[in-house]
Formats: sequence, C-alpha cells, structure tokens
Amino acid sequence: MARQSRREFLRSLGVAAASLMVPRAAFGGRTSRRRPNVVLIFTDDQGSIDVNCYGATDLHTPSLDRLAKEGTRFTQFYVGAPVCSPSRAALMTGRCPQRAGVPGNVSSQKGRAGMPAEQVTIAEMLEAAGYVTGHVGKWHLGYTPETMPNEQGFDHSFGHMGGCIDNYSHFFYWQGPNRHDLWQNSEEIWRDGEFFGDLMVKQCKQFITENKDRPFFLYWAINMPHYPLQGTAKWRKVYRDMEAPRRMYAAFVSTADAMIGQVMGHLEKSGVRDDTIVIFLSDHGHSVEQRTFGGGGSAGAYRGHKFTLWEGGIRVPCIARWPGRIPEGTVRNQVATSMDWFPTLAHYCDVNPPGHKIDGKNIAPIIESAGAKSPHEVLHWETGKHWAVREGDWKLVFNGPGTEYKGREIPKEKVFLSNLAQDVTETKNLAKDHPDMVKRLTKLHSEWLKEVGQK
Repeated sequence: MARQSRREFLRSLGVAAASLMVPRAAFGGRTSRRRPNVVLIFTDDQGSIDVNCYGATDLHTPSLDRLAKEGTRFTQFYVGAPVCSPSRAALMTGRCPQRAGVPGNVSSQKGRAGMPAEQVTIAEMLEAAGYVTGHVGKWHLGYTPETMPNEQGFDHSFGHMGGCIDNYSHFFYWQGPNRHDLWQNSEEIWRDGEFFGDLMVKQCKQFITENKDRPFFLYWAINMPHYPLQGTAKWRKVYRDMEAPRRMYAAFVSTADAMIGQVMGHLEKSGVRDDTIVIFLSDHGHSVEQRTFGGGGSAGAYRGHKFTLWEGGIRVPCIARWPGRIPEGTVRNQVATSMDWFPTLAHYCDVNPPGHKIDGKNIAPIIESAGAKSPHEVLHWETGKHWAVREGDWKLVFNGPGTEYKGREIPKEKVFLSNLAQDVTETKNLAKDHPDMVKRLTKLHSEWLKEVGQK
C-alpha cells in the first residue's frame, strides 16, 4: 500500500475533531464526555517478577506497586516475542511479529529499514481519530525516514532509534562503529552528559502539559533495565550491599520506577489522572547476556529469560489503571497478550480499528470480570528455529535451549511438553507420556505458520 493511499485509509478510520465529544454512555456512564488519554509504558528486559507486587522481595518499586493497587494486575500476560523488535511490533500493531513483518530484531544502524511502513500502529489508529500522539524513549522498529516514529503515526518523537544507548553520551557502542543516536522529530539532537532518564521524564511531562486539554496517546518506551545498567547514585547507594549482578540490575529497575512515579504524579497535577488509561508492561524477560553482567533479573518460579520461549522469556508483568473504569486493586489470571492492547484501546477509546487481520483480542471483558473466559484458545510464538505453542494449560516448546534453573542446569531438548496448571516451572518433560498432545500442538503450529505466510 502506497504511503499516500495508506494515509487516506487511516483518515477514513477516524472521525472529525468535532466528534471527539462522544456520548457519556460510551464510557460506562463516566462524567467525562471526552475520549480517554492513553499512556503506554513499555520497559526493556524487565524480569517476570521484578516488581514487588509480582513477588520480588528485594526491590523498591513503590510507583508500580501503587499503580497495581489502583488498577488491575495480570498474572498470565504474554508478549509476542522474547526479544525487542518483534515484541514491540506486536504491541504496536496488534499482530503477531510474523504478520507484522518483524520476525526478529531489526538493525540498530541508521539507514536500515524495520517494520514495513504499511503496518498500522496504535498511534496511527488513534491519530486518525483526532488524538495527538507522542513517542518517548526507545524505538527499535526501523531507522529509515519512513520507518521512524514520525512516519508511523507519532506527531512528536524523542528518543533513540536503535536497540540501546549509553545513557549519558547517547552513543550506541555495541556494534561498531560507535555512533550517536538521539533524535527529536526525525532530527538528530545532542544532549551531552545529560541522563537519558531525566530527559525522558521531561519530555513526558511537557507532552502531557501541552496536550492535557485534548485526548492524547503517549507511548513511553523506557530503555531500562536493558544494558548498560546505569542506575542513578541514589539507587546505587540503596543497593550497595546486594550481591552482583543483582545490585546493578536492581538500581536500574528502581531508577525506572522512580521515573514512572514522577510522570504519574504529573498526570495527577495536570488534572488528567482520572481521564487517562495507564498501561505498564515489559517487552520480554530479563537478560543473561555478558553485557548485563550475566544476569541480575529474575523470573521467579518460571524457567528461562530473554531470547527463550520458556515462560521466563515471554510471561511479563502487566498492569492497567483507569480510575472509575478499570477495577481497582484486582488481579486477573486469564491468559492475555500484548497484542490485545491494540483492539482493547480501540474499544476503550471508541475508535475504529483497521480492517485487516488483528491477532489481538479485546480483553475489556476479562478486565471487568474475573470469571470471563480468556479470548485466546491457542497462542503461538516463533523466533528462528525455536518455537512454542500453548493451548489451554498445555504448552509445547520446540528446540528449547538449555537453561540454568535455581542452581541446576537443564539441558536443551528438541521437544518439550508441559502442563502449566500442574508445573509452571517447565522442568518436567511430559512429551513421552502424551505423544498425542505433542502431535496435536505440532499440527496446530504448522497450520498457523501457513496462515501467517511463513511456510
């Protein structure tokens, strides 16, 4: 689809600015008559339980814990991939990474394309309905003019285009040659020596202040606790007696939590807290790469980490808050995914989703009721030659890499079947005991691959 025709198509999805005032009944009887704002917070490499309300006992995460107390927390929430770019594509488009055209990480080098420009993002959907849209933080979905944020639905953009940066020089050092990567509205800018976290908070506050009188969408893709682990002095001091590498990781998690607290406080100060949907989640599990000191994050009872399709690689913390609409202080155990936020936000914001295939489902019913059934009967993941499928409580992992689990090494196995209701740790292989289930799930995945155009 050509760029111009796509713009016309997106405009056809939306409504005129005058119709931003919609019937009160559309929002469940709330006194506000305007569409809600949306703040979507996406952290980077944050482990499955690395928020106190998810079971961490050694971290300071008061901002996220408060968000959970004031909203709804999910216990079986999955992302579309165990690595950055495809996970972001799934969130932004509501489509599985394969259908979104981002099956793996895209390049962090300027001039390299990423997610195909014809994909429709949450920002484009909301922009077409009259929302002002902003991106702050990491992008990692393309580094060409047509695949950078301003051409993917964002009116305003501030951050880095590649996978990571040093938080003070804003250079990418992890694949030569070293290169500067800090951008504002597609223009390279320089903020030598200024902490990127502080810059992000300033940008978020400014965006909220400037747009508080109209519906806005803010996608805040926090580049933490992804390496380099550069927690601030306050938090380094708090964790100074903790063992490495947990202390370096913990300092960065708490640095991010404090930043989130500042922006949540600004929403309240600006008088738009009650009119704003806030969603928090991580892009996938924690890293065990050498660049992050070999670990530091935790998946708790789950096996695995970043790059793996074990639970610790794809099951993430997720919290949603909307005062008066999303239940307060509740927990939801139904299966849901990051792709679901696309159609769910279309529902909450009363806008038209695109007409093409969306893999996500509207999860408003399960948010509203603990007894509602998950809209997902089957979920699929594929990264390289490593794939997984979940149907009900059964999960099949193919070419699952060996991992360390609570002090012991579990070797790689080609076919690994588990029942998550009986064993969430994925440490007991049931494949030999249930060959019919292995056959069934393998067939389901083969059919899915054909459906998404991969085979």
